[in-house]
Amino acid sequence: MPELRYLDTMIRPVILLAIAVFLAAAPVSAQEFSAKVTLNRSQITNTSLDYLDELVPLFENYINQRKWTEFTFQEHERLRMNLQVILQSESNNNFEAILIISSERPIYNTLQLTPLLAVNDESWRFVFNRNQNIIHDPQVFHDIGSVLDFYSYFLMALDLDSFSELGGSEFFRKAQGIVDVAQGSGSLAWQAGGSSRRNRFYLINGFTGTGAEGLRKAIYRYHRHGLDLFTQDPEQARANILEALTLIRDAKRATTETYAFDLFFDTKYREITAVFLDAEPNERLQAYNLLLEIDPSHIGEYDKLQ
Repeated sequence: MPELRYLDTMIRPVILLAIAVFLAAAPVSAQEFSAKVTLNRSQITNTSLDYLDELVPLFENYINQRKWTEFTFQEHERLRMNLQVILQSESNNNFEAILIISSERPIYNTLQLTPLLAVNDESWRFVFNRNQNIIHDPQVFHDIGSVLDFYSYFLMALDLDSFSELGGSEFFRKAQGIVDVAQGSGSLAWQAGGSSRRNRFYLINGFTGTGAEGLRKAIYRYHRHGLDLFTQDPEQARANILEALTLIRDAKRATTETYAFDLFFDTKYREITAVFLDAEPNERLQAYNLLLEIDPSHIGEYDKLQ
């Protein structure tokens, strides 16, 4: 039951009856996402494009009002997604844009949120006309719908992975299916090769290809047995996070593709540092040595652990 995904499987049998009674009486929210879209159109000088104001509610409604899964989500369980669309150029209603996507999930037993992903998609090209609707058909490529579908399935998969080991597999497959369909679009943003290895193809490959299982298991251990445990048992939580970092080290050694690992640490490096700042000196050193190998790009932050 996905509505119980915030609860560890070890305690589910104990509280199953109580939860069932509560859910039977509670109002149900079927939708899975709580997405907020912002639009930056400062670089677009065409004053006739007043209809661009339609884009924000159109995108939000497309994500928030669609039923993406067969699961039932309560209001507090909805996935928090932020999308910032930065329009860079326009010609005959053909737009080039940067899409900045981030998502968060709650930390169990706290009022805090932890970031799951922050990624810049710098290669979005789409046509947008007045009164336009978005096509939702995973079997057919559409320059707007396919991008929103891809990131919705991807973020759903990542969220479920953080609550259950490899729990997002079904939705990573759905995201992979969007990429497969998009191969014929001609856009390099969906394809291997080219000058960049940081596009949608390499993003999904980082979570389904070589080394992906180790990274995904580490994401589960980091969140469910690390952050979610921290208020109850910080020493055990840190030990579990060290195990997660070790899994990431082993997974990274097994592949030459680093995009997924880079995204994880770009999102988490400050949080990881904060986790270990109050640890015992030997534990701080162990964390530092692991991070020095697997995430040297943020070593200036990790130096705080020495």
